[in-house]
Amino acid sequence: MSVVVVGLNHRTAPVRLLERASVPSTELSGVLAELISGTHVAEAVLLSTCNRVEVYAAVNTFHGALHEIGQVLSARTGVHIAELADHLYVHYSDAAVRHVFSVVSGLDSLVVGEPQILGQVRDAYNAADGHGAPGRVLHEVMQQALRVGKRVHTDTDIDHAGQSVVTAALRVSAERVGSLAGRRALVVGAGSLGALAAATLRREGVGPITVLNRTADTARRVAANVGGRGGDLTELRAALSEADIVVTATGATEAVLTYQDVSAAIAARGPNAPDLAILDLAVPRDTERAVDALPGVVVLDIEALTAALADEPASAAVEGARTIVETEVEAFAAWQRSTEVAPTVVALRARADQVVAGELEKLHSRLPDLDDASRREVEKTVRRVVSTLLHTPTVRMKELATAPGGDRYAAAVRELFLLDGHARPAAAVTVEPDGANPWVIAESEVHG
Repeated sequence: MSVVVVGLNHRTAPVRLLERASVPSTELSGVLAELISGTHVAEAVLLSTCNRVEVYAAVNTFHGALHEIGQVLSARTGVHIAELADHLYVHYSDAAVRHVFSVVSGLDSLVVGEPQILGQVRDAYNAADGHGAPGRVLHEVMQQALRVGKRVHTDTDIDHAGQSVVTAALRVSAERVGSLAGRRALVVGAGSLGALAAATLRREGVGPITVLNRTADTARRVAANVGGRGGDLTELRAALSEADIVVTATGATEAVLTYQDVSAAIAARGPNAPDLAILDLAVPRDTERAVDALPGVVVLDIEALTAALADEPASAAVEGARTIVETEVEAFAAWQRSTEVAPTVVALRARADQVVAGELEKLHSRLPDLDDASRREVEKTVRRVVSTLLHTPTVRMKELATAPGGDRYAAAVRELFLLDGHARPAAAVTVEPDGANPWVIAESEVHG
């Protein structure tokens, strides 16, 4: 069984498509059930964040699994798979493991090095596990990925390469509307990203801070940590008129900041008020599209933030993190190849035991007068000879399996000893997003 990653993110898809593909927690169980209900996808984990939607899967066949995953994403977005494929990336086998390790390490994030993704991947795995979607293969991949992510953040300074998406958004916003120090702030949403936004705003000298949430008690708890005020969404219009900067980070599926609310707030602020900066970090967007055209309003969403950060150079810490990821991918691949040899070793020894048992039975029938002590000594000698003959080949097969292409030695043993019962591992294939459209193949080889 091999690992496949199929996804779209802030670099490959516009925000509107990410919004349609995103999976809220209330719908996760249904999507996971759909992913593993087919013939080709055996295990699945789904990661849906503000800037990516990715399916991690353990599959029996590549093209069949690609078809099944593609159909789920196509149905979710309402976009035909042939068109959707232009925004998707596909990684298979070692390339899939490399991608997962890179994601968890923060190397594939909108803000490189941001640490929140580590917790998001952990939560995604735990949620999938709660629904019985991952199995042995994905369990091992995800546990190793989380370990690699922790190692990257411990052994490098990558945490300082980007801090967080909130920090980056504030920096880009300040470039557009001027210094934010002392500005009045409103945070809409009191989840993990909302709490991070409030803490970051206070650290950056922004304030006073108001936190609003669907549940007022949660908002008050977050606000209390930053010396601010908390309330519920019924206070939104009034709070907007008093704010200079708004950070939205809710899990709502419909717009929270409407054109009517924001336009009313702009009118209440008066003609001499500074521009209202809205940092919309949610996917789907919390802000109605029409708000972007309002005078006196600057909206910075994930798409705009992606464009603003696109040309930032990689730091030495990032290069160090990439080196760690490559080392860990090689180690994981070697371990995986060695485990794939184990069934061949077991099958070979079982075949040897079968042959020995058959020959001993023939011997006993030809020599019925052989006493029990002699019979036991002959049997012990025959088994010892066979075990000695098999020892070196099996040890070498395990050693050679850890090197690239090492599975060929196990394949040779299966052919030589006719071990037909052992399933051969699929050949490694990698399909990159800028290559040929893999769904053209998948549609014609659904059972491949």
